[in-house]
Parts: sequence; C-alpha cells; structure tokens
Amino acid sequence: MTAVLEAKRVVSGYGEVEILHGVSLTLNENEIVAVIGPNGAGKSTLLKAVFGLVSVRGGSIHLMGRDITNLSPDRIVQSGMSYVPQTENVFPSLTINENLEMGGFVRRDGLRDRLERVYGLFPDIASRRGERASRLSGGQRQMLALARALMLDPQVLLLDEPSASLSPKMVDSIFEKIAEINRGGAAILLVEQNAREALSFSNRAYVLAMGENRFEGEAKGMLDNEEVGRLYLGA
Repeated sequence: MTAVLEAKRVVSGYGEVEILHGVSLTLNENEIVAVIGPNGAGKSTLLKAVFGLVSVRGGSIHLMGRDITNLSPDRIVQSGMSYVPQTENVFPSLTINENLEMGGFVRRDGLRDRLERVYGLFPDIASRRGERASRLSGGQRQMLALARALMLDPQVLLLDEPSASLSPKMVDSIFEKIAEINRGGAAILLVEQNAREALSFSNRAYVLAMGENRFEGEAKGMLDNEEVGRLYLGA
C-alpha cells in the first residue's frame, strides 16, 4: 500500500502543556483509519497538529511523501488535505451555497462543476442551497461541513468527531456518507468517540491513551480484542 499521510513520533501540545508524547500513525490510499481512545487522550490534538493548527515540537508529518510539518493550514489545504473540526465547522450567517463557495476559495477553475458534483453527494442540502446555514439541523450542518471540505477534491480528509451530538439515525447517515466519500477516492483519518461504530466500518485503527500509542491494527479485530473492549469499548 502507498502511504498518503504519515505522522512519526509527533510531540505537540498547548503552551507549556505537552499533550502528544511521540504519536505515530500511517494512512494509506483508499483507507479509512479511526483514532479512538478516552477523553483527553490527544485525539483531536493529533488532527490539529497534522493540519498545522497547533505546533509540532518533535517528530514529523508527511503528506504524499512531502514534509508538511508545521506548514500553515492554507498551504496544507493546497497540498491536498481538508479538515472538518467538531464544532464551528460552518458559517451560519452564510447560505449553503456561499459556504460551499468558501470551501472552494482557492480553486482557479471548475468551481461550478465541483459545486454540482458535491451537491450530487448531498441531495438533502442541494434542495436548500439558498438558505442560511443557521436554519439547518445539527445533522444537516455536519453534512454541509463535509460537503464544504470536499470542494477542493482532497486526497486526504481529516474528520474530528463527525457523529458528536447527533441522533442515532443521523449518525448512521453520516457514516454512510463518509463511506461514500471514501469510495470516491479520499483517504480518511477519523477521530471518533463512538468507537464501536467507527471500528465497524474502518479499515484500521489506532488507540491513543495519555498522548501515546496504545494499540493499533485491523479495525474489526479490535472489536474482538478483549483488552481493547474492556478498557475502551465498555465491554
């Protein structure tokens, strides 16, 4: 397999507080890889470090073979990666269409074609493209956030807690959409508190605990791992 994203012994944190103590992971092309673990394990910090939102104090991050360690997020986006944060991931005062146009702000051409392709993936918001995002439900906002991240046709997509605070029915819809995006060619690195759901449809997974790698392997195998189940899945 060809690695599209590699984090090697990443050390990162906020201010003087170190959160990640040498975390490593690999995301291969066409994969969905889940990162799970208890609250405070450093999962979201890892995504932010990869995307240039917090500084990497040690280790390195490579995107499709290129060193992107501590590059600014705008340069990382132009290199082929998109990121959907858990909260504040849409512009509520803008329309759905304006949100998507903002997602494609660095495209030099093909914006209209890309808009229609993305709307084709998300028919629920396509029919409301002139409405303000503030009128959408939580699940619909999450769909819009995913759609906006796809406007630049990324090769790597980072998702932070996409199912947070959603109804069970909407959780299923979000995960189905993530799988569809993956089938379209984007490799996906997913941080998710809903560990069982994430493991059930991911290819591989990493378990973080206290800012360090604790387990890694095939995702479905982790569902049957007694220690992972006892410590992290409530089994």
